[in-house]
This record gives sequence, structure tokens and C-alpha cells, in this order.
Amino acid sequence: MSGPNFDELVGQDLDARERDRLRAVHEQLLAAGPPPELPPQLERGPTLGMTLNRKPTRVSRRVALLAAAICAFGVAFLLGYIAGNSGGGLARGTVLQLAGTKAAPSALASLKILPADTSGNWPMQLTGTGLPKLTGRGYYEVWLVRGKDWEPCGSFVAKGTSNGIDVTLNAPYRLRKGDRWLVTTQHRGDRKHGPVVLQPTNA
Repeated sequence: MSGPNFDELVGQDLDARERDRLRAVHEQLLAAGPPPELPPQLERGPTLGMTLNRKPTRVSRRVALLAAAICAFGVAFLLGYIAGNSGGGLARGTVLQLAGTKAAPSALASLKILPADTSGNWPMQLTGTGLPKLTGRGYYEVWLVRGKDWEPCGSFVAKGTSNGIDVTLNAPYRLRKGDRWLVTTQHRGDRKHGPVVLQPTNA
């Protein structure tokens, strides 16, 4: 294979030892020949098709799995929030029927659970009749009863058995399935619940 003249490339200014070393390299390059030509697609550089057809790397798969895990956590969190604020099976709009006890045998009432407000409180509307007017500084108290715990939800007074009651109360608690509501008579200074006058009809 012919190539450029060695003497023209290196000139005549080199000593004999350096000249012999460069001649050996020159002859090896001539024997190897020119490098093969690049395929046209490589010569043009990477294309969009090459990028799209490229198999995903391990890093890409890890990113996809992480994104899926985050989405799953978000869905689980949303479902848990809805379940935790739905009253534990006690739907908004539920109407509970209350009946009088021996302390108020002619009393009847309905307790309606209203939609929770933005702070998580559950307004309630108590309507009824038959509760006697209490003497002195007496009043009625509505309680949320959960096991041995009695949680107050609001108080009201009754003007007499001939007049009905219609009061709006509030339950600042997360409602649960199995919760009960009772109405008692109270007097100023009481440190515990008084006699029950209204209880669920299925009690």
C-alpha cells in the first residue's frame, strides 16, 4: 500500500536513532490501512428513533417503581382520610330516634347528624317534645357515650312539656360506629352526668 513519503513527513533533522523509531511507526500505520468508514446512521449522530427504541436502564426502572410507590401511598392516605372523617360508618344525615326514660316518660326526640364542618366538628340538630321544665338553674345536657366515656356535646333548657325543643348542638369528636347519645338533667356545679331522660329507642 502506497502512502506519503517518510522523508517528506519527518525531514532530515532527526538523529539516526529517532529516525529509525519513527520509520517503524510509519510502516505499521501503512500496513494497518485507513480506518473503516462509519455507517450513515452513525455518521449522522443519534436520532429520536434511537432514543425511543432504547431499552430502559435499571435507573429508569427504579424511578418508575418509586413513582408508583408514591402514587400508591397518596391513594392510601386519601382513602384513610375519607374513612377517618366519615363517622366510622355513621353517615351524615343519619337521624337517631330517642325515647323518654322513667324520669321523662312522655318525652320523644330525634337527633340528626349534620355534615361535618371544615374543622372536623359534627353539628347535630335535636328536635323533640315532652321534656318538662326544670326548676331553679337546671338544664339538659346531650352526651356522646363511648364505652365508659361521657363526652358533652351541648346543653339547652326546656320551657315546658307543651313546648317542643329545636336546638343545634356540636360534636367536636371523630364519630365512630357504636357511639350512643343520651340526654340528662343537670344543675349548675354538677361534676358528673345526671339522670338520663332521653336514650336511643333500641337501648
